[in-house]
Amino acid sequence: MKRIVFFTVAINIIGSMAFGMPGYLAKVIPPARKAGWIVLFDGKSLTGWHLFNKTGEIENWKVEDGALVCHGFKGPSGAGDLVSDQQFENFELSWEWKVDKGSNSGVFYHILEGPKFKRASETAPEYQIIDDVGFPAKLEEWQKTGADYAMNVPNDKKRLKPTGEWNTGKIVFNKGHVEHWLNGKKILEFDAWTEDWNKQKKEGKWKDYPDYGSGKTGAVGFQDHGNKAYFKNIKIRQIK
Repeated sequence: MKRIVFFTVAINIIGSMAFGMPGYLAKVIPPARKAGWIVLFDGKSLTGWHLFNKTGEIENWKVEDGALVCHGFKGPSGAGDLVSDQQFENFELSWEWKVDKGSNSGVFYHILEGPKFKRASETAPEYQIIDDVGFPAKLEEWQKTGADYAMNVPNDKKRLKPTGEWNTGKIVFNKGHVEHWLNGKKILEFDAWTEDWNKQKKEGKWKDYPDYGSGKTGAVGFQDHGNKAYFKNIKIRQIK
């Protein structure tokens, strides 16, 4: 019996090393791993993440009760955005999230970093996350949860849970075709880099940001908008 237990533990350790994840995750999520999912947040640490355009200690994001929690960066806007070390091209990104009353955040993809950029939003499209009901200012539809921020708005299938309750979010990006999902429903889809998309970009909020949406490959990340926001069960799988 002891030999069997030892052998099982050894297999778990070897498997976890091979897939670059902690041993406890290798035990908990073998179906997800088998389906090609990469776990981006291990529920215990900030391993695999960094602040936008920075290295070193991360002070404004904490791990609390298995969730990744934004506490608000004291500094320039965008300097506290959390960015994955890994980069992705075509993918399906899935996560759970909630916000406090009045909070604002978002999920970025295809983030480009470098000295010419001050914040992730200058290059990265954003799945908007916000307290639609309790935010202390009037919101346009393109500013509300689930929107492709400042570009495309959700459809009538959007069903948002009350502030403080967990929602599920998903972004699918496949060769320029983009889908936003909220709580199991597809609430938005569009095609990037088309003539219509370029027209929207040039006439809207991003007209002075020529690199917005230009990345074909880049990191994913979470926005620090100075408010508390909570994320967990963050995983991604690449689409070939």
